[in-house]
Amino acid sequence: MTESLQAQIETYLGHLDGLELRGRQLRDALEADPSNASTITAARVWQEDCGITIHQLSGGSKAHWLARSFSEAFLMRSADGQALEGAVPAEIVQRLLGVLAQAVASLSRKDDGAIFSASTAAPAPRRFDFVHNIELRPVLEQANTDSRTALEQGDYDVAMRTSCGILEAIITDALEHKGLSALAAWDAPQGKIADWPFEARLGVAERAGLIRGGCARLPEVARNYRDAELNGTKVTVSERDARIAGQVLNVVMRDLNPGR
Repeated sequence: MTESLQAQIETYLGHLDGLELRGRQLRDALEADPSNASTITAARVWQEDCGITIHQLSGGSKAHWLARSFSEAFLMRSADGQALEGAVPAEIVQRLLGVLAQAVASLSRKDDGAIFSASTAAPAPRRFDFVHNIELRPVLEQANTDSRTALEQGDYDVAMRTSCGILEAIITDALEHKGLSALAAWDAPQGKIADWPFEARLGVAERAGLIRGGCARLPEVARNYRDAELNGTKVTVSERDARIAGQVLNVVMRDLNPGR
């Protein structure tokens, strides 16, 4: 096995470890309260993240054994083996944890017969092609990767601040593309958009229809993340704060890029 391949495998193993940790927490939360809307939303985001990783490890092939295992995790089976719909969320999470465990087992093999027979690409960052400022796109891609890594490593302060920074950047980009004259109809503040308070940008973007109401879930510590930085105020960021900030970012990204 080459050093390059080993490095890629170690990168994936670290990513899978983070997905498994999130999955176990979501499973336990869903078992305790299956109807909690926030947990259900978080589970869907996690499932999407799992799907992206499995797609990469499968080389984009739906016929790959790992991709088939992922798809089958969402199905229920009748006594005669027929596919049914309706598996409860906690059960789906548990099944996907089993798929992730299969991926880890394959990647941990000491020979060259690991998953990488189908794909040798490192995990791809989330694309920001909807951002109008082309030079900003690679910066956001790297920041998004950094935020996820920080979250997986338990550095919740960095994870939340990075997610908020990305959120602020993409909303500012959308507002600037819309133009100050057009935004005036939605009670936009005076001056440069980049100088507006974070909260003001969120509000104008919602009133202008650029985004929907997903930002309402942002915790107070996230809304004031800039003020804390400027004032040198020491704030405590919980895991929940960091995860919600990441979830809101995903929602806003979908708002700004519906075809994504």
